[in-house]
Amino acid sequence: MAKPTYKELLDAGAHFGHLKKKWNPKMTPYIFMERKGIHIIDLNRTIESMERAANGLRQIARSGKKVMFVATKKQARQIVSEAAREVGMPYVTERWLGGMMTNFSTIRRSVKKMNNIDKILADEGATSITKKERLTLTRERNKLEKVLGGIANLNRLPAAIFIVDIHHEHIAIAEAHKLGMRTFGMVDTNSDPNQVDFAIPANDDASRSIELIVKYMMDAIREGLEERRKNKDQREKDKKKENPPAAPAEEATAEKAE
Repeated sequence: MAKPTYKELLDAGAHFGHLKKKWNPKMTPYIFMERKGIHIIDLNRTIESMERAANGLRQIARSGKKVMFVATKKQARQIVSEAAREVGMPYVTERWLGGMMTNFSTIRRSVKKMNNIDKILADEGATSITKKERLTLTRERNKLEKVLGGIANLNRLPAAIFIVDIHHEHIAIAEAHKLGMRTFGMVDTNSDPNQVDFAIPANDDASRSIELIVKYMMDAIREGLEERRKNKDQREKDKKKENPPAAPAEEATAEKAE
C-alpha cells in the first residue's frame, strides 16, 4: 500500500485551508502558516494522521466489521461511492437522512421496501399491476435507491464512520457520537479536529485532495480484508491437519482382513 508522498499531497492542493476569518482555533496544531489570508495546512501532520487513520481502518476491516463512508458534497460523491463499492463498504453520498443510524430499524424497513419493489418489477409477466402502477413503483424505487442504495446490504450498524468534511456532515457526526462509534474524517481549517477520533488535516473541498486520501484509506481497508481472508484460510488448513478425514469404510475392512 503506497502512502501518498508530500509532493503528491502538495500537487493535489491538500495544503490549502480556508480563509483565516473562517478558521477554528482548535486546528492550530495542524496549521503551518498563513499566506494571503489563507491558512496553509502542515502536510507533515497530514501524512502522520493519514497513517494513523489507515492503521485504524485496517484493523476494523481485519476484524470483519464495516466502515460507513459519508460524503454528500458534490465534488466528493462519485469518488467515495466508487471507492466504497470496490471494497464492499456502505456509503452515503446523496443526503444524510436524520436518524440514519440512531433510528436504523426504520431505515432498514425502507431498504426492505426497496427490495420488495425490485422483486415486483423483476417479474416482467406480472399481470397484477398496470403500466401506470409499474411506472409509479419505478419512480419510487429510483428515489429510494438514490438515498439508500449505498447501505442496501448493511444488515447491522457499522463499527465506524469515515467522513469527508466533518463540518458539513455534522448530523452524521452527532449520531456516531451518540452510538459510541469510532470516527474518522478529513478535517479542514474551519473544523474542530476533536470531533473525530482520527482527524486527517487536509483540504476537504478539492476533488484531487479528497481522491488521494480516500484511495489511501480504501487501500488500507483492502489490506485488512485480505489479511482476514488469509487468516481464515490458514485456520481452515490447521483444522484439517488436526482432524484429517476418516478412511473410507472399504479400506478399513480391507485392513482388518489383512
